[in-house]
Amino acid sequence: MIDVKKNVLPLPSLKNLLAFIEVANSGSINNAAEVLNITSSAVSHQIAALESFLGKKLFIRSGKGVTLTLTGETYLKEISGPLNLIGRATEKVMSDIHHEHLRVHSSPSFGLLWLMKRLDKFRQAWPDIQLNLTCSYENVQFARDNVDIDIRHGFSAWPTLNVKTIKNEKMIVLAAPDYLARHPVSSPASLVACDLINSEVTLIGWYAWFSWHGVEYKNKSFVFSFDRSYMSFEAACMNTGFILESNLLAQDYINTGKLVPVFDDQYAMPVNSHHLVFPHANEKKEKIRCFLKWLEDELNKVNFHL
Repeated sequence: MIDVKKNVLPLPSLKNLLAFIEVANSGSINNAAEVLNITSSAVSHQIAALESFLGKKLFIRSGKGVTLTLTGETYLKEISGPLNLIGRATEKVMSDIHHEHLRVHSSPSFGLLWLMKRLDKFRQAWPDIQLNLTCSYENVQFARDNVDIDIRHGFSAWPTLNVKTIKNEKMIVLAAPDYLARHPVSSPASLVACDLINSEVTLIGWYAWFSWHGVEYKNKSFVFSFDRSYMSFEAACMNTGFILESNLLAQDYINTGKLVPVFDDQYAMPVNSHHLVFPHANEKKEKIRCFLKWLEDELNKVNFHL
C-alpha cells in the first residue's frame, strides 16, 4: 500500500493553481474566469489565496491587465511539468469508457425532434456509455451543471469553447400533403395571402425569408405563433397552415410523409443554427469522441455534417 502521507510537502489548492495558470496564460483575470466558468472576483480570490500561501507576489497588476513577476515566471515553469503528468494520468482514467455517463444538454427542438429518436442507435453502437439527455434553452455552465456537451441553437458566439456547427442546414417551407393540395402555391409571393404558422425561436423567420426572395410582407398576423419548433411542426401536421422550419429538424416528418416541402431547393434559405459546444479539454475524452463520431455518421446519412 502506498503511504501518501509520508514526507508530504506543502501543497496549495489545485483550484488556486488552475486559476494561476489560466491568468498567466491569458494575461487577463476576466478571460481566465470565462474559461474556468467562474466569476472574475472568484479568480482574484484564488490568486490572492495562492499568493498568501506562498508568501510571494506572482503578478503585477496594471490597467492593461496582469503580468507575471519573476517569481511567478519561475513558479509557472516549475509546476507545469507535474500538472501535465497529473493531466495525462487523469486522461488515462477518463479514457476508460466502461460504465461511463455521457451528459448531453440540447436545445429542446433538436433534442426532441432529431436526437432522441436516434438515441437507441447510439446505445447499440456504444452499450458501455449511458447517455443522459436534458433539454432546455437555459445557458449551460459545464462545470456547474455537470454537462459534457451542449447542443445549442443560435448564432455561434463562444470563442473560448470548442464549437462544431452542423452544416447544410436550411430553412424551408412545409405543409401537410392534404393541406397543400387544398391550398396550392406556386411562388413565395403566393404565400402572402396564406395562413402562416410562426416559430418565434428560429434564426430566420417569415419576414426575413420573404425579404430574401424580394417579397413584401408587412403587418400580417400569423394564425399561430409558438416558442418551440416542435409545436409548429405538430400544428402543420394538423392541417392548420404553412411553416418555415429547418430541413434538419423536418427530416423525420418528411420521411414519414407527414409534411412535404412546398418548394424546391432554390427557395431554401441557408442557416447555421445548431452547434455542438464543449470545453476544449472534453475533446480528449473517449466518450466525447465516440459521440461526435456517431453523430457525424448519423448526420451524413441525411446529407448533413459537422
